[in-house]
Amino acid sequence: MLKIRNALILVGVLMSPIAPAAAQISIGIGTPHVSIGINLPVYPRLVAVPGYPVYYAPQVNANYFFYDGLYWVFHGDNWYASSWYNGPWWFVEPYAVPVYVLRVPVRYYRSPPSYFRSWRPDAPPRWDDHWGREWEQHRSGWNNWDRRAAPAPAPLPSYQRQYSRDQYPRQMEQQRELNQERYRYQPRDPVVQKQYQDRYQKRDQDQDQDQKRDQKRDRDRDRDQQRR
Repeated sequence: MLKIRNALILVGVLMSPIAPAAAQISIGIGTPHVSIGINLPVYPRLVAVPGYPVYYAPQVNANYFFYDGLYWVFHGDNWYASSWYNGPWWFVEPYAVPVYVLRVPVRYYRSPPSYFRSWRPDAPPRWDDHWGREWEQHRSGWNNWDRRAAPAPAPLPSYQRQYSRDQYPRQMEQQRELNQERYRYQPRDPVVQKQYQDRYQKRDQDQDQDQKRDQKRDRDRDRDQQRR
């Protein structure tokens, strides 16, 4: 079975000197309850992968992509996603990574793992060989597609350029509000749609439950005070 590493790893990765205001990024991988942290001081330059509805970041020394409204990072044998360029990030099961992200050729991975070296640079990573038969059964036909029928790339949320360093919104609620006001793009890929639903709808449900619990606690406290 596919497992996440439980140890907390901290890896320092230098960005290319071509990047205008970038100094260093660090990628921290943890347990399923610890998100990935990519410390990008500014919005990265994103370039379309020719023939694919996916962007990559050529000046970031990490496997960093953008597809259908979300940023995607592959590190430590795991995939992570975020709606903002510098996180917070959430873990994505290998079974739930969009096929167009999986199809990106090896040459666009700026920090490929060692086992990529024997694979063709103009072909996607051999995910079926790497993740095994169980994964292949779940994602059968993942690399069978008509290139002429590929969707157009989603527009980049370029408004995020103005949120760098200390101006970067760290709270997910604020990020979501800004995205709804300034971006408004809705994912079209069903797999990405589910990521949005699982991430945001579940969070909304948890917040509703927390609010109801707090309200009940306040009512119980008021009732106890009245009885005294």
